[in-house]
Amino acid sequence: MELVCNQRDKSPFVRAVDISIKLKLKRIPAHMAFVRRHTCSVRSQNESAAGESRRIDTTAPLSHLGFFKLSLRQPICYIASMTNKKSFTCKLNDIEQEILTGILQSGNYLPTDIPHTSIAAKTPDCNINLYKSGKALIQGKGAAEFVEFVMEPIVLQSVALGYEEMVNPEMSEPHMGVDESGKGDFFGPMVIAAAYIDKDLLEKMRELDVKDSKNITSDKKALFIGSELRKLLGRRFALVSIGPAAYNRLYSKMRSVNRILAWGHARAIENLLDNVPDCPKAISDQFGDKKTVERALMQKGRGIELVQRHKAESDMAVAAASIIAREGFLLALKKMEKQYGMEFKKGASAAVCDVAAALVRNKSPETLLQTAKCHFKTTDKVLAQVGMTRDILPAEGQIKSKPFTYKKKKSA
Repeated sequence: MELVCNQRDKSPFVRAVDISIKLKLKRIPAHMAFVRRHTCSVRSQNESAAGESRRIDTTAPLSHLGFFKLSLRQPICYIASMTNKKSFTCKLNDIEQEILTGILQSGNYLPTDIPHTSIAAKTPDCNINLYKSGKALIQGKGAAEFVEFVMEPIVLQSVALGYEEMVNPEMSEPHMGVDESGKGDFFGPMVIAAAYIDKDLLEKMRELDVKDSKNITSDKKALFIGSELRKLLGRRFALVSIGPAAYNRLYSKMRSVNRILAWGHARAIENLLDNVPDCPKAISDQFGDKKTVERALMQKGRGIELVQRHKAESDMAVAAASIIAREGFLLALKKMEKQYGMEFKKGASAAVCDVAAALVRNKSPETLLQTAKCHFKTTDKVLAQVGMTRDILPAEGQIKSKPFTYKKKKSA
């Protein structure tokens, strides 16, 4: 096995990334007989400049070595066995899909018939499914072995699977994630969800293919995963739905979407703390000053550590919250459609304006307060289509979004 490690300031636990692998091992299962003896060479970026390296010879595959440490001057690299993991997923590009397909067609794997796959095969203790979307799913007692000896060295040609907890150990520690849905949609509520996670739940969420809801393009899939997540979590999630009427009242008072978000995040955090009082941390996306959320928390929520970060959806708890919130938003939209007998489109496009204009013609301008977020500029466009202005709406519908103005920081 040859590892070439480039030093990066990413984690105090693992500073070796961008690892390229060439594995040749023996003493492994028959269906991986093409792999022979391996040599492990690790070289840090600093040592590379000096032309130095340290070479470690082994005769047993990594899965038999358990946990070992390759100790250099800088950095120190840790490689851990993944034998406890039984499920792996990853997205493959066209070339990687072609490589995996060739391997599964090599004759060492038994073909299976799995819906929506381009190819599927199995070994005595491992199932490998390559879906038409490009997602590869490896499951079973031998999944870790297949990942170590086939997926990483041959298909991905990098160490990419199963090490997330090593690089970011906090992701499996008990905490909650908070996210919202419907913020940018003219119709429907704003829904905020909080979801709890620990090590056991993390593995089960991986099996459900939990990821940021914005990366789930199918409403049907978002509804399915959201439903399965709620079953999995039981009482370990919280949902706060701010319907259009309540949203418009809040906006008329607060005059800020971020303040409404902060209020909703605080309520979701506190509601979840009712059922998981020992949860030590809440992670959410960066949407404003963290102190705004802290001020909105009541007594029971003021002891929790709040963490805001960009692209927080990479955290599994936040991703789970985003899906549950999306499911809540979609269900609310379906309920509105049943109530008003028409389809409510998502977003704030020209098509949305047309639907809203038809609603105003068929019902009344005041109906917008019950179905839409009226501070959007979309409201003006809709009313213009029917020859009206905001003046016809009640007070809470006359508040417009403030135009964004860039303020240059004063130089010291």
